[in-house]
Amino acid sequence: MTFTPNQLLPYATPLLIAWVFYRRVRGNFGPQAWKPGRVYFRLALVSLVTVMLALAAVVVPHAALPMAGGLLAGIALGWFGLRHTHAEWRAGVRTYIPNPWIGGLLTLALAGRLVWRFTQGGGMTGAQQQPSVLTMAIAAVLISYTLVYNIGLIVRMRELGDHPPAA
Repeated sequence: MTFTPNQLLPYATPLLIAWVFYRRVRGNFGPQAWKPGRVYFRLALVSLVTVMLALAAVVVPHAALPMAGGLLAGIALGWFGLRHTHAEWRAGVRTYIPNPWIGGLLTLALAGRLVWRFTQGGGMTGAQQQPSVLTMAIAAVLISYTLVYNIGLIVRMRELGDHPPAA
């Protein structure tokens, strides 16, 4: 028995979303090992999504102002998150401890909006309708937060240096 991608999509999408949320929640709590390759990859990917969102802000009616507000909110949250992130050497590894409240708040906003869209927007067909301005504003918050936070984290980790301080 063979399955086509259209048959697997309704089962694969929730699994992918669950995996993404698991990774996001896990990254909000406790010490995180500094992995520059992941951060640079994330920055490249998020930069691409930023360009696509900027184009969407021009094309989608009435989206520019809410997305600009989301952009400013994300920048503020990214700055605030950096101010409450602790970076240090642990057992010879650069680590950082993110603020769990900010990450948790952003994760809840994203999860709440996704649940709302899937329950009120008709499930998978909701993604094919006209894009929601609120969803785009939340995406702008998440994208700008990620950009500011990761760029700031790179700077913070460079300040720690390449080698742990001598004991």
